[in-house]
Amino acid sequence: MIGYASSLAIAALGVTAFKLLQLPLPFLLGPIVACLVAALIGMPMRGNKLIGDAMRTILGVAVGATFTTPLLISMISMWPTLLMIPVMVIVIGAIGVPYFQRLWGFDFQTSYYASMPGGFQDMVLFGEEAGANLRILSLVHATRIMVVVVVLPFLLSWVWNADLSNAPGAPASTIGLPQLALMAFCGIAGWQVALRLGMFGASILGPLLLAAIFSLAGILQYRPPAEAIWAAQFFIGMSVGIKYAGVTMSEIRTCVTAALGFCVILLLLTVVFAEVIFWFGLAPAMETILAFAPGGQAELTVLALIVGADMAFVVAHHVLRIFVVILGAPLFARFFRSWAAKQP
Repeated sequence: MIGYASSLAIAALGVTAFKLLQLPLPFLLGPIVACLVAALIGMPMRGNKLIGDAMRTILGVAVGATFTTPLLISMISMWPTLLMIPVMVIVIGAIGVPYFQRLWGFDFQTSYYASMPGGFQDMVLFGEEAGANLRILSLVHATRIMVVVVVLPFLLSWVWNADLSNAPGAPASTIGLPQLALMAFCGIAGWQVALRLGMFGASILGPLLLAAIFSLAGILQYRPPAEAIWAAQFFIGMSVGIKYAGVTMSEIRTCVTAALGFCVILLLLTVVFAEVIFWFGLAPAMETILAFAPGGQAELTVLALIVGADMAFVVAHHVLRIFVVILGAPLFARFFRSWAAKQP
C-alpha cells in the first residue's frame, strides 16, 4: 500500500507541475514524466492492476458511445488501410529482430517479442512462455509506449495544430443519472463478460462492444464525462511511468538505450506508412498517424478522443494490429527464426 500511495502522490505532483507550466495533456503526460523520474532515482512505487483495468473500461465506453449506423457503414471503406496493418507488423519484425539480436546481443526469443508492437502484458506473457528475458521485454515495451505517447502530442500540435486543451467530454453535472448508470453498467458488465470469454484487451474491448450496442440502439446518448476521462488518463499515465521502478544504470545503458533506438525506427516507419496512405488519399494524415502509431491502445485512444479524431478509424486499426500480433505470434516467430538463421 505504501508503494501505491507514493505512486498516486508522485503522479498528482506531475499533474500539478504540468498545469503550472501549461504543458499539454497534464493528466496523461504529467503522471508519466513524474513517475518515470521517481523510478529513475529509486523511489518505491507500484501499481494496481484492478484499478488500472477499471480505468480502461472508461475508454472502452467512450469509444463505443461514438458508434452510429453511418459510422459502421463507413468502416467498410477502411479495407485498403486495414490491409496495411499486417504488412507494417511484418516490416517491424523484419527490422526489429536483427536490430535487437545482432546489434544488442539479445537472444532470438527476446529479440522477437521485444520487436513486436503488441500490448505490454501480452508480449511479456508470450515472451515468458517462449523463454525470453522478461526484464528486457518489460523495459523495451514500457519505453516504446512511453516514447510514442510523449512524442505524439507534440507532433500533433506542431504539424496539424491539434488542440490538446479540448475537454474530452461534457461535465458530469450535465449528464443525467440514468445515462451515467448505463455507462457504468457497460463498463463493468462488458469488461467481466469479455474477461470470461478470454477476449484480449477485455477491459477496453468488452465495454466498447456493449456500449456500441446501446449507442446503435439509441439508448446510450453520451460519452463518459470529462472527469472520468481525466481519471482514466491519470491512472494510465501513472501505470506507464511506474514500469521503470527498480531500473538500474546497467539496464538503462543496454535495455532502455536499445529501446530508444528502436522507437526512432518505429516512428520513422509510422511516418512512412502514413505518407503513403495520405499520398494515395486513403485517409487523413492525423488519423493515419494515430491509427498506425505503435503505442498502447489505451494511450492512443485517449489522444484520439482529445483531438477529435475519427474514433472508428483509429480503434479499428489498433484492434487489428493487436489481433495480428497476438494470433500471428507463433507463426511469425517460426518464420523469423528460419529467416534469421539463413542470414550471413
